[in-house]
Amino acid sequence: MGSGELSGRDVLARSVRGQGRRVALGSALGCVHQLGEAMVPVLIGVVVDQAVAGQDAGRLVLWLAVLAVVYVCLSWSFRLGARAGERGAEEAAHTLRLAIVRRVVDARGGAGDDRLSGELANVATEDAKRVGAVNMALMSGTWAAAGIAVSAVALLLTSVPLGLIVLLGTPVLLWLGHLLSKPLERRSEAEQDRAAAAAGVAADLVAGLRVLKGLGAQQAAVERYRRTSRVSLAATLRAARAQSWQTGLVLALTGGFIALIAWVGGRLALEGSLTLGQLVSAVGLALFLLGPLETFAWVNAELAQGRASAARIAEVLAAGPAVVGGEEPVPDGVRGRLRLRGVRLGGLDGVDLDLPAGRLTGIAVTDPACAEALLGCLGRESDPESGSVELDGVPLTRLDPAGLRAAVLVAAHDAALFEGSLAANVNPEEPTGDGQRDDPAGDGQRDDPRTARAMAAADADEVARSLPQGVATSVGEGGRSLSGGQRQRVLLARALRAEPPVLVVHDPTTAVDAVTEARIAQGLREIRQGLTTVVVTNSPALLAVTDRVVLLDGGRVGAEGTHAELARTHENYRTAVLT
Repeated sequence: MGSGELSGRDVLARSVRGQGRRVALGSALGCVHQLGEAMVPVLIGVVVDQAVAGQDAGRLVLWLAVLAVVYVCLSWSFRLGARAGERGAEEAAHTLRLAIVRRVVDARGGAGDDRLSGELANVATEDAKRVGAVNMALMSGTWAAAGIAVSAVALLLTSVPLGLIVLLGTPVLLWLGHLLSKPLERRSEAEQDRAAAAAGVAADLVAGLRVLKGLGAQQAAVERYRRTSRVSLAATLRAARAQSWQTGLVLALTGGFIALIAWVGGRLALEGSLTLGQLVSAVGLALFLLGPLETFAWVNAELAQGRASAARIAEVLAAGPAVVGGEEPVPDGVRGRLRLRGVRLGGLDGVDLDLPAGRLTGIAVTDPACAEALLGCLGRESDPESGSVELDGVPLTRLDPAGLRAAVLVAAHDAALFEGSLAANVNPEEPTGDGQRDDPAGDGQRDDPRTARAMAAADADEVARSLPQGVATSVGEGGRSLSGGQRQRVLLARALRAEPPVLVVHDPTTAVDAVTEARIAQGLREIRQGLTTVVVTNSPALLAVTDRVVLLDGGRVGAEGTHAELARTHENYRTAVLT
């Protein structure tokens, strides 16, 4: 589902096609149910004419038995049809959620760059649910159409004028219902937009709650959310008013239509054109028509909301990628040599840089924008405006982004921890249950030597020892139960455990004390011995253990050498690193 030409109509069509068999089955069973419902008043009319009026007990028992069979059939057909419809709706919503998630996590990016995480969550949940519900709405519409058709035929057989009223009046009612749903569609789209914005702001505020408390900015944050929430509430109320007007007007039109059928039937009975049983059937069919016509009103509302949600989903699925090209697989046996030639992006202004394979290189910057741009290039989150970045002599633009990121792991300082245990965050293969396997001490020294080495190198084993259940302790959503320094150590341990051929880490120790930082620096050097490692930081402790340091100054390479040499001879380096 990823095309720049994708529209909301395409999303709806694919959702329905994907559930075609269930839609067909549910529609067929629903039609059987509607046939049974429409036959009930007809059979009651027959009972009145043939059994009650004729005082024939035998016929009364016979027709009551027929009615019982009809009720059993319509009951089971409704249950099975509704089950097929609900399952189709849920399966369609699930398929859409998977498509949205696949697009958001696609290695080429682009879908979530200009949206808050809460907005994307709203699209993947509420909007997907509304589009999935269109399958149930279409089935219900088919049921209603079948009910109206059966009623019209029955009324035509009973009385031509009554049948013509239904046949001619129903299309007019449906057309009016469609017109009345237009304002609801527009306001429903606005409602979902505002609700998504409010969800995004809420998720943003909750994620930064600890920082906000530290800054004493809780009240400003609350006011920001209150403003966004009020806008969302106003949009929801407008959509609710539109829906109430649409429902109310459609019900009024439907009631008038039913009253017209009953009035004509009554007149015909007074004139002797209808028997008592036929009048009972006509009035019963008129009352039965309330159900299908109300269903059409509900279907119109569901389709209006579904179209609005489908348009929002289409925007995500059709979002262009942040990087294009790159189909070649990453060659086996990556050595890990990185080379930048004339790279311009963000704060980088024609950078020429060689990062040798198997070495630990430090990169210090005088402008944080240079660090962000460099990380974006090396991880191929974005491509340079000009120039090239190569891995072992192959331009990154030729390599598959997913494979590339397995070979060149960029560990950003603001990466996320996930809900679950500390062990599960360090080792993705770790069970997310109680986490007590082979770790009675809870100190992180588990049966996986890679995890143990990584945690020791990042000093995350000390974090595990300080927690009540060791590595089995839940870190909370986003790692909120950990301090800033503890989160940094767990994130670094996760990156080290992956053992990529090339590892790029960004400011991994800004929230730890000097003693811990020195241990981490030494552990990083030892565990990455012989593997290409790039540390983007201005930390003297980390830069001191590197084989070589590069200073990016003014968007270009300003100096190269060891940390000691640059600290002794280069003023800008001393300013950036030592002050």
